[in-house]
Amino acid sequence: MNKIKLIAASLAVLAAATGCANMSAQDKNTAIGAGVGAVAGSVLTGGSSVGTVGGAAVGGVIGNQVQKPPR
Repeated sequence: MNKIKLIAASLAVLAAATGCANMSAQDKNTAIGAGVGAVAGSVLTGGSSVGTVGGAAVGGVIGNQVQKPPR
């Protein structure tokens, strides 16, 4: 059952990422970070909704802060 949730969450993140054409790089990184964090939080807590939401929040913050290195 957890594998099905993980696959569904991954597909949802992939579908959401395809709608990011007009987003800034920082917005894309935030969305991707939230998606990855949600999946990781779910996996690490055995599918707990609190872990999923917490992972999404932490991942979103980290993704928001990621920047390309200066050239």
